Amino acid sequence: MTAPSPTRRGAARHSELFDALIDLLLAEGFAHLTLDDVAARLRCSKRTLYALAGSKEQLVRAAVVRFFERATVRVEAAVAACAAPADRVAAYLRAVAAELAPASAGFFDDMAAFPPAAEVYARNTEAAARRVGELIGEGVAAGDFRDVPVSFAAETVATTMVAIQQRRIAGATGLADAEAYEALAALLLHGLARP
Repeated sequence: MTAPSPTRRGAARHSELFDALIDLLLAEGFAHLTLDDVAARLRCSKRTLYALAGSKEQLVRAAVVRFFERATVRVEAAVAACAAPADRVAAYLRAVAAELAPASAGFFDDMAAFPPAAEVYARNTEAAARRVGELIGEGVAAGDFRDVPVSFAAETVATTMVAIQQRRIAGATGLADAEAYEALAALLLHGLARP
């Protein structure tokens, strides 16, 4: 058996560092961290971090992008495991909640205050809202949901998801983003279910 190539080892190390970075950012946020702090916490050199991204801002944005890419794969896997439309909608929103659950309020606050990260979150929120609209449309077409205007239901979900992303729900209700997605799932499913 041959040893992994240096390129493959380097890619694996970069992947491990990104995963550790995501865990750090989710737990603590990032506004207060310097590159020296990040390097010390990840037990690597600043040079290694610069190999991942050219600046702290680029590193944070890349970590946020990777966080949402990883989350999307797992959310879609949860949806694929369900057959019934109501189960698929519930699985989607609950999987989103599960993916956001490890994130601290500091992470969400820092993300909202940092335009490159806020843009990534907003883009992912828009994509998630479109996906929920598709799932609602499938449920209405299958007769599993009441005959509601799909565009209205999708727009209502999108508006709520944007309010979650922009921290308005947290400010108005005290709910963490993950809790808000759980509440949205319950409200949406009970409002769509046939009596």
